[in-house]
Amino acid sequence: MKVKPLGDRVVIKNVEVEETTKSGIILTGAAKEKPQMAVVVAVGPGGNVDGKEITMHVEAGQKIIYSKYAGTEVKLDGEELIIVRQSDILAVVE
Repeated sequence: MKVKPLGDRVVIKNVEVEETTKSGIILTGAAKEKPQMAVVVAVGPGGNVDGKEITMHVEAGQKIIYSKYAGTEVKLDGEELIIVRQSDILAVVE
């Protein structure tokens, strides 16, 4: 099943978090923070959203950093995806 976001929405999928720290400490599931880095899965068309003209600045396949508590989590075909507004995306990682 494909997801096609509307307006200025972007569908993202979290990047897996490392289970060990740089110093070699292994983190349990409870100690892990929600990751803020994700890969863009699909991008909406932009256009006129809430009376403003929106141009989309991200593309599918890019790695991004997004706001910690942003978006709506959905589960589709066993995959956990998050739908966020483009304004919740803080940076593109190159």
